[in-house]
Amino acid sequence: MDALLQALQPIMTAAFTVWGSPVTWLEIVAFALAIWMVICNMRVNPLAWPLAIASSLLYFLLFWSARLYGDASLQIVFVVVAFWGWWQWLRGHDASGQALQVRNLTPRGRLIALVAVALSWPAIGFYLSRYTDTDVPFWDAFPTAGSLVGQWLLGRKYVENWPAWIAVNTVGVALFAYKGLWLTVLLYALFTVMAAFGWRAWARMGHGH
Repeated sequence: MDALLQALQPIMTAAFTVWGSPVTWLEIVAFALAIWMVICNMRVNPLAWPLAIASSLLYFLLFWSARLYGDASLQIVFVVVAFWGWWQWLRGHDASGQALQVRNLTPRGRLIALVAVALSWPAIGFYLSRYTDTDVPFWDAFPTAGSLVGQWLLGRKYVENWPAWIAVNTVGVALFAYKGLWLTVLLYALFTVMAAFGWRAWARMGHGH
C-alpha cells in the first residue's frame, strides 16, 4: 500500500492550502466526481454507479493516507456494492417481480435497518481500535456502519437511504474537520444538504409504491 501511495505522489501533492491543511489534486477530482454522483442519484440516473466506483477508489487512497482505515476500507466495499447497485437499477426486481421503483420501507424494514447500524457500529469500532493505529476508532466506525446500510437502501431504491446519508454525512463533517480534510468537509456538508433534497424528491416518487 505504501508503494502505491508513493507511486501516486504527483496527484497527492497540494493544489492549495486551507487553514494550514493541504488540499490535494486527488481530493479535488474525488470531490467533483462525488458531487456528480449524488446529482445522478437524486435523478435516479444509473450513471451514478460508475461515478461512485471512480470516486470511491480515489477516496480510498485519500482516507488511507489520513489513517481513516474504516472509511478507507468502506470505499472498497462501496466499489463492490456499486456494481451490485448498478445491476439492481438496470435489471433488479421487487418482491412482486416488477422492475425496481422508488418506494418506502415497511415499519419492520426500518427497524431492521436501525438494528443493523446499532450492531455493526460497535463491532467495527472495536475492530478498528484493536487492529489499526487509527486515533478515532468509534468515530470512524459510525459512518462506516451507516454507509453500508445506506448503500443497500440506495441500491434497492428505498426512500430511507436519504435520512441514512444525512446521519452519516453529519458525522463525517466533524470527522474530516478533525483530520483537516477541508475540501472533504465541504463535500460532506454539501452531501447533507443534497440528501435533504434527495429525500424530498424520492418521497414524492415513493408515494403509491
